[in-house]
Amino acid sequence: MSVLVCSDLDRTLIYSQAALGFEGRDDATLPRLLCVELYQALPLSYMTETAARGLEALAAATTFVPTTTRTPEQYARVHLFDKPSPYAICANGGHILVDGVDDPDWSSAVRTRNAETGTALAEVREHLAGISGAFVLKRRTASDLFAYAVVERTALPTGWVDELTGWCAERGWRTSLQGRKIYCLPEGLTKAAAAAEVARRTGADSTLAAGDSLLDVELLEAADASIRPAHGELHETGWTSPNTTITTAAGIEAGEETIAWLLSRTAGR
Repeated sequence: MSVLVCSDLDRTLIYSQAALGFEGRDDATLPRLLCVELYQALPLSYMTETAARGLEALAAATTFVPTTTRTPEQYARVHLFDKPSPYAICANGGHILVDGVDDPDWSSAVRTRNAETGTALAEVREHLAGISGAFVLKRRTASDLFAYAVVERTALPTGWVDELTGWCAERGWRTSLQGRKIYCLPEGLTKAAAAAEVARRTGADSTLAAGDSLLDVELLEAADASIRPAHGELHETGWTSPNTTITTAAGIEAGEETIAWLLSRTAGR
């Protein structure tokens, strides 16, 4: 059987120093880490070495697809393997990369579909630009598809996220708060749609998925089986589904557990 594995990256498989989850632990008990991303020549994201070895085995046994909200440029900083994955999904489904190269037909089709439905990105961007307060640190547009703001979470006004979520929902958009970023995306821009296209192209018989945020819900629900970590946006909201397993570990060791679970589901296929 041909198995497709689609996994989110940040705080699912790879972790920044702030997300390692080692608080209160004895240094002597901590696992060895592998840096898989550099930003401005400095280490940014990590996996445990055990997780990295497991991921190599998973990629050898399945069609493994990194599936991220990162833009292609942000994703290019991440080095999970010696060469690009056969497929990768970026910009929350707005791009499909084939052997590291953007598929222009898919990107064009996504933009055409977004332009035909819902509120324009310009209105959402203008709304974010009009938000005042020191808690908003940066405002960005990603791949001309969606917008996000970098915020100081400890300074967020009470109810602000709910207000923004309501404003976006009225216009056919949705929000997701991940770490210090709050994303605003068109409802139709989903990882699940891009994963279905990759499944079609590869002729996959079954699909496994992993993710930690509200932007991963459709992907997790569409998979034959899925897993999420015991941390992150989905954990904070208590989200689960009948076909979704929750890790026992949190932090970077949840990434290791996730890969081991995915490998166990492919054994014997």
